[in-house]
Amino acid sequence: MTLLEAIDKRHSVRHYIRKALPQETVDALRTKIEDCNREGNLHIQLVLNEPKGFSGMICYGQFSGVENYLVMAGKKADDLDERIGYYGEQLVLFAQQLGLGTCWAGLTYSKIKGTYNLEDDEKIACMIALGYPDDPGRNLKRKSINQLSNVGDSTPEWFKAGVEAAQKAPTAVNQQKFFLEYLGVKDGRHTVRIKRLFSLAGYTKMDLGIVKLHFEIGAGKNNFTWEDEAI
Repeated sequence: MTLLEAIDKRHSVRHYIRKALPQETVDALRTKIEDCNREGNLHIQLVLNEPKGFSGMICYGQFSGVENYLVMAGKKADDLDERIGYYGEQLVLFAQQLGLGTCWAGLTYSKIKGTYNLEDDEKIACMIALGYPDDPGRNLKRKSINQLSNVGDSTPEWFKAGVEAAQKAPTAVNQQKFFLEYLGVKDGRHTVRIKRLFSLAGYTKMDLGIVKLHFEIGAGKNNFTWEDEAI
């Protein structure tokens, strides 16, 4: 499965089959986590066979069968949430390639003592449920590519492909509070800007990281340079 195929197949999974992950899958996940932690300066941790993190009153009716999850943590910093989004979505898509389902969780989880380790200057930004899906997914209403970008006759085809991949990115409560702009060629490089729009729901910085990854996969990372603008 390619990354673009994983983007197409991925959906948020809230209900899971209680089935242990095989060792080769666990080993592959841990290797990918190590890569993401090193590249993103993060402290992501895999928790296995632990049923309490996504059960109880805080998760009642929203999740079932979750026994494996990712603790998305790192050193406190202004850009932590964006890095969590960018590298966390790498793990989400990798899990999809392994035949697993996932779901980002910003609030509906419990911190179970002894399942993870944090340094004094670190914090948990969110968690990602992980396992074999027992959930067909939902047909979400998404904004059009014209609502999400300045795509048009004068923009390159790779830009449109990037926007289409970004359109499928998971965002908090499906808010899609971002806008992608093709800015033309600057200093010999095509330039793209992503705007982070206001949201009462929050999590827009994390969403930004997720969306940027999807756009890069669709557009081809080497085709352009980012020029960020957060508002």
